[in-house]
Amino acid sequence: MKNSLNEEEEEEELEIFEVPPQSLPAKPNLKGDWLNFFLLILLYTIQGLPLGLAIALPIIFQSKKIVTYKEQAFFSLVAWPYSVKIIWAPIVDSLYVQWIGRRKSWLVFVQFSMGMVLLYTAMNIDEWLPESGMPNLKALVITFCVISFLAATQDIVVDGWALTMLKKNNVGHSSTCNGTGVALGVLIGTICPVLLTSEDFCNKYLRTTLSTGGLITIKGFLFFWSIIIMLITTFIGIFKREKDDTLEDGHVKINVFKSYKLLWKILKLPNIRVLAIALLTMKIGFSATDFVSKLKLIDAGISKDDIMIITISMYIVKFIVPLVVSKYTSGTKPMSAYLNLMPIRLLWSIAYVILIYYTPILIQHNGVVNVPTYYYLILVFISIIHEILAYTMYLFTLGFFSRISDSRFGGTYMTMLSTIASFGWVVSHTLALRMIDVLTFSKCSNDDENNCSTIDLKNMCKIKGGDCNIIVNGYYIEVALCMIIGFVWYFWYKKTIKNLQTMSLSNWQVNLNRLDGEKKEEL
Repeated sequence: MKNSLNEEEEEEELEIFEVPPQSLPAKPNLKGDWLNFFLLILLYTIQGLPLGLAIALPIIFQSKKIVTYKEQAFFSLVAWPYSVKIIWAPIVDSLYVQWIGRRKSWLVFVQFSMGMVLLYTAMNIDEWLPESGMPNLKALVITFCVISFLAATQDIVVDGWALTMLKKNNVGHSSTCNGTGVALGVLIGTICPVLLTSEDFCNKYLRTTLSTGGLITIKGFLFFWSIIIMLITTFIGIFKREKDDTLEDGHVKINVFKSYKLLWKILKLPNIRVLAIALLTMKIGFSATDFVSKLKLIDAGISKDDIMIITISMYIVKFIVPLVVSKYTSGTKPMSAYLNLMPIRLLWSIAYVILIYYTPILIQHNGVVNVPTYYYLILVFISIIHEILAYTMYLFTLGFFSRISDSRFGGTYMTMLSTIASFGWVVSHTLALRMIDVLTFSKCSNDDENNCSTIDLKNMCKIKGGDCNIIVNGYYIEVALCMIIGFVWYFWYKKTIKNLQTMSLSNWQVNLNRLDGEKKEEL
C-alpha cells in the first residue's frame, strides 16, 4: 500500500508522457479557420519586418561603398539570434500566465518590447546611419541583434500557437501562413528603407515634380511601425482568446527544468540527429548565390534602386508560391519535392555567374553606365526562377517540420527544427560574405604593394591616381566550391531524407513514462 501511494505521488510530481494514438488527419478545409489563418499571416508579417530591415541595411551600405565585405559579414551577425533561439524556447513553452494564455502571454510581452526597441532605434538612427560618412556598425549590430532576439522569440510563440490555433486537419497550412506573412514583412522592411527613402527613385517613379529627399525617412518608418506593432498587440491582447490546450488529449504541462530535459531527449532521437546534420549543411551549396550575388550586381554598376525594384517584383512570386504548392507542403512527402528541385537550383547558380561576369560589358559604354532594357529582362527572368526554386524548397521544409512536430510541446519542437535549419543558414551567410575578400585578389594599378583589401587602401589608391584592379574574383571561386559541396550533399543524403519522411509520427516523438527516464516500478 505504501509503495502504491509513493508511486501515485511520483506520478503527480513527474507528469506522464504518453504518445497519444495516431490517426490519419482529415482532409484540409479552412472553413471556420479563415480568421485564424489571416491572424497567423499578420503575426508572421510582424516577424518578417526585422528580417527585411536586416536585408535593407547591407544594400544601403553597399550602394554607398562605405563598408567592406568583412564589415558586411560583421553586420550579418544580427541574424544569429534566429539560430540560437532553441536555447530559450523551452522557457517560452513552460512559463506563462494561464488565464492570459500559453502563447498569448508571451506574444503580448514580446511584441510590445519589439515596438519599444524600434521606437528607441528610430530616435537614434540618424546618428548611427548618417547620410555621409561611416555608419556606427557596433551600435547598429547590437540594436538589431536585440530586435532579432525579440522577433525570434515571437517566432517560437507563433510557431507553437499555429499548431493549436488551426484545426488539426489544417496544421499543414501553417507553412503557407509563415511563407506568405514573412514574405510580406520582409517586403515592407526592405522596400521602405531602401526605395521610399531614395531621392532618385522617388523623383523618377513616384513624383510629378522634382524634390529633395525621399517620400519617407528611415526614422519615420521605424517610428510608424513601432506604434503599429504596439496597437496590433493591444487588439490581440483584448479581443483574441486562446484555446485552452490543457483540455486537449495528450497535453503535457511541465516546468522549465523538465522542458530542457525534454529537449535533450528529443535531440537524442536517432531520426533527429540524422536530420540535424542534414539541415546544418543543406544550404552550403546555395550560399554564394543567395547571399553575394545582389551585392556583386551593385559592384558591377547596377543601382541599389534597380536591385530593390526587382526584389520587390519577386515578392509577387513569393505571395503566389505558397498557395500553389500548399497541397505539397501539407502532404506526406514534402521533402521528396525538395530533393527534386535541389539539382536544378544548384545548376541555376551558373546563370547568375554568367550574368554578373558580362554585366560590366553590357551596361557600360565608354565608362558611362547605361542599362539596356533587355538586360533587365534577363535579370528579372533569372531572379524569378531563382526565387521560385528557393522559396518553394523553403516551404517544403516548413511543411515537413509541421508534420513531424509534436503539438504537446510544439513551440519547443518547431523551434528546435527551425533553429537547426536557421543556424546552417546564418553560418553559410556569414562565411559566404567573409570568404569573398579572402578569395579575391586585387592590386592597385600604380602601387604593387597596395592590395586594396580595405576601404582605406582603396581610397589611398584613388588618391594616388590609380585603380583597384581585381586579379582573381573570389565570387566565381566561391560559387564553384559551393556547387560541388551542394551536389555531394545531394547524392549523400537523398536516400536518407526520403526514408526519414516515410517513418511514422511515433518515431519523432518522445515515448517516455517519466522525464527522468526511470522505469515505473511494478507493484
